[in-house]
Amino acid sequence: MLVFGLKGGLEAGARFIDSVRLFSHVANVGDARSLVIHPASTTHSQLTPAQREAAGVGDDLIRVSVGFEDVADLIADLEQALEKAAGA
Repeated sequence: MLVFGLKGGLEAGARFIDSVRLFSHVANVGDARSLVIHPASTTHSQLTPAQREAAGVGDDLIRVSVGFEDVADLIADLEQALEKAAGA
């Protein structure tokens, strides 16, 4: 499990999620495949920004669970998604 924040908040998080190719965009963990989620726009979207911050779920938060895919492919996918999230 890997959790990190993106500069750019909700918009950057949405761009990142829209850009991944190998990762599945789902809320569960413990799968054999790689998963990614932006909690502020999915599982915690019903909360106000203040409630999300109090829960430790900032608008910039991305959660990644790595599965059994090829490591080089996963790294390349994350790199290209990070570039798109940054607006590059």
